[in-house]
Amino acid sequence: MNVSKINRVLVTGGAGFLGSHICERLVEAGHDVICLDNFFTSQKTNVAHLLGRPNFEVIRHDVTLPIFLEVDQIFHMACPAAPGHYQFNPIKTVKTSVMGSINMLGMAKRCGARILLASTSEIYGDPLIHPQPESYWGNVNTIGVRSCYDEGKRVAETLFMDYHRKNKVDIRIVRIFNTYGPRMHPYDGRVVSNFIRQAIQGEPITIFGEGEQTRSFCYRDDLVEGIFRLMNNEQNVIGPINIGNPSEFTIRELAELVVQLTGAKSSIEKRPLPPDDPTRRQPDITLAKKHLSWEPTIPLREGLQKTIDWFRTIDLDHYRPPTPNYV
Repeated sequence: MNVSKINRVLVTGGAGFLGSHICERLVEAGHDVICLDNFFTSQKTNVAHLLGRPNFEVIRHDVTLPIFLEVDQIFHMACPAAPGHYQFNPIKTVKTSVMGSINMLGMAKRCGARILLASTSEIYGDPLIHPQPESYWGNVNTIGVRSCYDEGKRVAETLFMDYHRKNKVDIRIVRIFNTYGPRMHPYDGRVVSNFIRQAIQGEPITIFGEGEQTRSFCYRDDLVEGIFRLMNNEQNVIGPINIGNPSEFTIRELAELVVQLTGAKSSIEKRPLPPDDPTRRQPDITLAKKHLSWEPTIPLREGLQKTIDWFRTIDLDHYRPPTPNYV
């Protein structure tokens, strides 16, 4: 595929946190972009600034239902990703990952389009290997409350590989680790947005357990750059490839840093650990370095400050919690 030409590009979940930035970058590059979203956990304001552009359009549609479009590339980003949201309607979450992938892969097969799957570090479950390389098969509870998302994404990866092997569909699979940055939904239930929102509102910051579980936080710009490098590589590197920041922090360390950067007086309150919450999470990015010449460049302190600055510019009254399940 000649990536220098103008492509017709579909971005499912295109009004979401990451999807909107992918749309923005594609529009700026001159591509003809279709943003497909059902606006369950996304925000129209994320793409409002693109609506007047002649090479951008929005379609309200649920990926679990078929749709017929003519495209050259598909960024398949659609799926609730925060635990409170994907557990709100777990059956719909599985359908989004499985039926949504079948519909998008069918389109890619018909159009001869390249398609990228936004998979997740959650496919590793509560890992017994640390850090997690792509060769690790994971430690996932198939019947737990997080299984709808974890197993849904694992099946999506299976579908992508089978369409590639049997139907020669041109695929890419990226495993996304914890990501943060401007345009996170303030009520998405993720730890970074929870902590910042609670801090700037002067509320207690809530952590689960003692906060000793670890995560590796990748700033949005670094993550999106990795996605584009994987999508546009012409070396037949299809993945799966981990994209994330290998710098590991405890949740308590994150909470303390947010308090420091916001200047908040928030106390830290402990709540019971949720079921199947991974104790450690850190990507092995050896393959990304080797095949994509990619590694993150923005440290947590800098990225958090940018995110906090953005949170201070928004009116929280203009956002509604997508589900009751948020901290």
